[in-house]
Amino acid sequence: MNQKDPLGVWGLITLASIPLVMTLGNSMLIPVLPVFEEKIGISSFQSSLIITSYSVSAIFLIPIAGYLSDRYGRKIVILPSLLLTLIGGVIAAYASWKIENPFAWIVVGRILQGVGASGATPIILPLVGDLYKDDDEKASENLGVVETSNTFGKVLSPIVGAFFATILWYLPFISIAVFSLISFILVVFFIKVPRDIAKPPAFRTFLAKTKKIFSIEGPWLYTIFGIGAYVMLVLFGVLFFLSDIFEKEYGIEGVRKGVLLAVPLIVLCITAFTIGKWIKGSLTVMKTVMILSMIILSVSVSFVGSSDSAEILLLVISITGLAIGALLPTLDAMITENIQKDARGTITSIYSAARFIGVAAGPPLMSLLMKNFLAVSYIVAGGIGILLLGSIVLFIRPERT
Repeated sequence: MNQKDPLGVWGLITLASIPLVMTLGNSMLIPVLPVFEEKIGISSFQSSLIITSYSVSAIFLIPIAGYLSDRYGRKIVILPSLLLTLIGGVIAAYASWKIENPFAWIVVGRILQGVGASGATPIILPLVGDLYKDDDEKASENLGVVETSNTFGKVLSPIVGAFFATILWYLPFISIAVFSLISFILVVFFIKVPRDIAKPPAFRTFLAKTKKIFSIEGPWLYTIFGIGAYVMLVLFGVLFFLSDIFEKEYGIEGVRKGVLLAVPLIVLCITAFTIGKWIKGSLTVMKTVMILSMIILSVSVSFVGSSDSAEILLLVISITGLAIGALLPTLDAMITENIQKDARGTITSIYSAARFIGVAAGPPLMSLLMKNFLAVSYIVAGGIGILLLGSIVLFIRPERT
């Protein structure tokens, strides 16, 4: 039987554009942070807050967006969220252009973008699950494409951000608004979400059902949430560190620095795409991928702080990117395919919030630790990875999940 694909090529491109835009909106600023420090006259810690303010505002609103998407529909949450991201970009760009001390207004714009991000990218996971609810293999494949788009955004980000900043230092803020507008138009025309006939449950019923899910599925869900936060903490921490050390210690700047920052992200992107196609909805395969990836990640991240040359540092972080690239689509598929539809938006949104915690904590934590506790901090990060590996072995059980 040849059923029509509910997304189609343009629908999949549209969904993939959203994480691409949101990733560009955050990661694109990492190589530009030293430029911001110079142009605005702020410290390294303050510049890290330009990343963190985006993520912190999203953390608290993502679960609310997930609930609203479960109750009122995915598309009706995604569209206003993209508009908020656009407005935030305009505020940050205008402040940089016209205001003498723009830091506070840039942070305001970034907070608005974070609010928009809370209702955009996280809603894609349950939406794909809705559209392919009877086809786990196709759901895993398309989630792999979406995660690849996310990671491809990370690949493009340092190059595009560095290039834009050479033209106009606040051009990255303007570009975020433009990219958000493009995604908004694509969603309007190409995302057709089937309407549910069933009336959504009352909030009290929904709350009781969510509580029941956690009481039954809690151990493996908490494991997934913990790994999601950990891998994004490691990723954004090492990228912030790499951007800073390339410029201040090795004298690597501009587009050249952006290209080098993209190397581990290219590895991450290719791995995410390959793994997303390979796991095909098999929980046994997912667990195997998670175990192997956590071993590689825990070992590689332990050596980041002791690498004594730019080449070795880039190699070690690329291996770290390989492990993270294998984990991300696997985590997406596991949590999306094993939660029932009427709670899927909420549960996947909590998972997305956990990832945003890692994104928010990585840059400022690294800015504080890298002066005096660099090597120790990465060894501790490796130890945390080993603990999470134990959780995978104990709580991810394909026969029960």
